[in-house]
Amino acid sequence: MVVLIPTYNERDTLPDAVHGVRAAVPSADVLVLDDNSPDGTGAVADALAAADPQVQVLHRAGKEGLGAAYLAGFRWALDAGYDAVVEMDADGSHRPEHLPSLLTAAEHADAVIGSRWIPGGRVVNWPLHRKALSVGGNLYVKLLLGMPVNDATAGFRVYRADALRTMGLDDVASQGYCFQTDLTWRAVRTGLTVVEVPITFVEREVGASKMSGDIMTESLRRITGWGVRHRARQLRSLVDRPERWHQL
Repeated sequence: MVVLIPTYNERDTLPDAVHGVRAAVPSADVLVLDDNSPDGTGAVADALAAADPQVQVLHRAGKEGLGAAYLAGFRWALDAGYDAVVEMDADGSHRPEHLPSLLTAAEHADAVIGSRWIPGGRVVNWPLHRKALSVGGNLYVKLLLGMPVNDATAGFRVYRADALRTMGLDDVASQGYCFQTDLTWRAVRTGLTVVEVPITFVEREVGASKMSGDIMTESLRRITGWGVRHRARQLRSLVDRPERWHQL
């Protein structure tokens, strides 16, 4: 199993993230995906790798977005023969102590999501408007796409290697946080088993959030497009199968 940690200007928080993973799951390997951070995060990652043979670094040419970084990490992990791949932020919002429960769930699932919005999950240090935005966005996704997932936008998750191959990643174009919803939707559409495990998400205390208006606009546009196409397919199927009206 390998934990992918994408970074861009995370030199102050990356060491704690890597050390936390190695302490929580000593058998885990770590791959830092650095997009040529101008603050020197890449050098910090190299120092961590030099001190621990289970830590490696994939240096990328520049900032291309969360989705591109993870896709590069997936390809690296699949080529290296790992059985499972973990997504985890470097900013301290994802707690390494949740890793064992996520990995235990992955023994019987294709994809496991560390969920903030199921019983037992919670968010620390978010203002009310940020919680409302996340809950509302996930409800919109759930209703529009008909997905049985409460936190499709969550970024702390585990994929089995076979699931990544089955989902088909060659045409993934989503960037930012829409990438997580895209992969969730692909997993559900291909009939994979997706489960949610409650986690505590802690808002970062160091550095700046990568959330922006452009990221939110991309997410809304793409998700709405997927939903419209999904509902259109359902309507077309009802022309021949009227007994399925209850699915709308």
